[in-house]
Amino acid sequence: MSLGSFIRKQFIDVLQWNEETDGVLAWRHPMDGFEIQYGASLTVRESQMAVFINEGKVADVFGPGMYKLTTQTLPVLTYLKNWDKLFESPFKSDVVFFSTRLQLGRRWGTAQPVTVRDSEFGMVRLRGYGIYSYRIADPALFYREVSGTRATYTVDELEEQLRNMVVASISTTLGGSQVPFLDMAANQGLMSQNIAQALKPVFTRYGVELDNFTVENVSLPEELQKTLDTRISMGIVGDMGKYTQYQTASSIPIAAANEGGIAGVGAGLAAGAALGQTMASGLAGAAPGAAAPSAAAGDPSQRLMQLKSLLDQSLITQQDYDAAKAAVLKQLTGG
Repeated sequence: MSLGSFIRKQFIDVLQWNEETDGVLAWRHPMDGFEIQYGASLTVRESQMAVFINEGKVADVFGPGMYKLTTQTLPVLTYLKNWDKLFESPFKSDVVFFSTRLQLGRRWGTAQPVTVRDSEFGMVRLRGYGIYSYRIADPALFYREVSGTRATYTVDELEEQLRNMVVASISTTLGGSQVPFLDMAANQGLMSQNIAQALKPVFTRYGVELDNFTVENVSLPEELQKTLDTRISMGIVGDMGKYTQYQTASSIPIAAANEGGIAGVGAGLAAGAALGQTMASGLAGAAPGAAAPSAAAGDPSQRLMQLKSLLDQSLITQQDYDAAKAAVLKQLTGG
């Protein structure tokens, strides 16, 4: 190889980035002592921008297009190097390409519960998760504030910082929203907008544009969710007295399925058991807790009427009624 061929190979005449690896936001063109040929071609594709760095400072920024690198297309760099119009020597500069396409479907979540003051429950700890998307909008600012002199800078590296900012903003937004936890599910759209508005200036500070932010879920830790479920169940039950009467009545068919069937219940009624008294007072319309007439405990006709009342209210089946009736009559006749 001749000396001239060797020297020519030290000149870079085409600068471009094919983005062969996913998840890379910034990529510095490898120089390794090479020089950029004056008049070389710079290709910046759609969804890319290129930044020229001279002696550690941003010199020129190029958007999508193809450029011939001359004193006309490198005005700032030309000024810094004091080139005149006839100077056509190779030059050295770091060239960093930036991906400006949208980074979609990036996930965020609270690693630890966020403590906020709820207007209904007091102090509660909330978890949240969702998705967001962003793009690099100002590569020069991003280079100065974030990526710096690294050969590559990735999505994962950036999102370590972004997630912390997201969680901090969520804590502030949820704490000041004055929206009760029980109403948050119906207000997740508005909550997403409020958090996005709070995050946009923070992202802009680093040369990043927040495109979309969505809250998919806000929840309580497991132990608090169990307490809330219990409270909701109590609200559904409503009147505990009526609920107890209903539970007692519902136990009759269950008893019929056990050994002895409803006959055992009939015998208990015949003996004046407490269950029979409760059913008589509750289902016959007496006030809860009122004592049944003492005559009912020893009068077979009264006991049969009680059973008939259960049958008429469909609380027992005809078969159950017949079996209980037979038990009462057997008790009466001593058969």
